[in-house]
Amino acid sequence: MQSRAKIALSFLAHPDDAEILCAGTLIRLRELDWEVHIATATARDCGSMTEPPEIIMEKRLDEARAAAQMIGAKYHCLDERDGFVVYDKPAIRKAMELFRTIAPSLVFTHPLRDYMMDHEAVAQLARGASFLACAPNASNIPLRPGAALPHLYYCDPVEGIDLLGDPVRYTTLVDISKVIEKKSAMLASHASQREWLRAHHGMDEYIDAMKRHAATRGSEIGVQFAETFTQHRGHAYPRDDLLNEWFNSERK
Repeated sequence: MQSRAKIALSFLAHPDDAEILCAGTLIRLRELDWEVHIATATARDCGSMTEPPEIIMEKRLDEARAAAQMIGAKYHCLDERDGFVVYDKPAIRKAMELFRTIAPSLVFTHPLRDYMMDHEAVAQLARGASFLACAPNASNIPLRPGAALPHLYYCDPVEGIDLLGDPVRYTTLVDISKVIEKKSAMLASHASQREWLRAHHGMDEYIDAMKRHAATRGSEIGVQFAETFTQHRGHAYPRDDLLNEWFNSERK
């Protein structure tokens, strides 16, 4: 059974991951009156070279909430720790109960193979939670009416390359040209991330970097900016491409 409730969940590792990887699509869903949730596994306690965990976490949570509020989305955090996100019983239960409470029909997460282990663990958690959440005996949290296996999509990794530096294949492109400035504004809400990237990664202008990649993807379908995804089509999961159904941006 497939749920067709208009509820979308972005379930990613860190604050600002959604803004980089799938916010344009989330904005377009909100414009179509979808209920949108943005969740992260951590509050980015290691996201500073100068501030202690409790300070930077407070900043990052405030930034994440502010970005979500810009599009009328709700923000959630599992309160895991940077670099220590794992696929274990406690984390599976937290993720599953979040999924069970929200009952999304559409889920975005990291690719199963990515440059950072937190990302890979979150992808596993999303896959596990999406399958388990609609099992009646999995939790005492009541099932929401219509809860079922969601459409599950893996976001394009940063730079569109896998952990070995090879280009990734994808199934789906979404034209985000008309919402790129709102996506950029959401990303700009994460001001502390800019300082972290400058100090740790040796990079600046990460909003421009996001736009350059979106422009590259857009050029592949003849639009200005796009986001790309790979649909999970394993046994029991929906196999119709819901994003293409809603946005009519099938790959030609």
